[in-house]
Amino acid sequence: MSTNKQLLGKGIKYLTGALPLMFLGPSLIYNAFMNQHTNWHYLVLGIGIVACLSSMLLIFLGLRIIMKALFND
Repeated sequence: MSTNKQLLGKGIKYLTGALPLMFLGPSLIYNAFMNQHTNWHYLVLGIGIVACLSSMLLIFLGLRIIMKALFND
């Protein structure tokens, strides 16, 4: 049983794309709650939530692709 290196590379690309979003999302959410007195509060909060959700999606897709590469599904 050999590893599909192309799929493995694709899965790692998804995980590296999720890495900045894992730090950016919670930072934006924290910033939104610290600056509730401004009008931009809801926009920054929405962007932070979208960043967190997209990070979770990219992690799921990346791990699924890596599992396909390792176990030849």
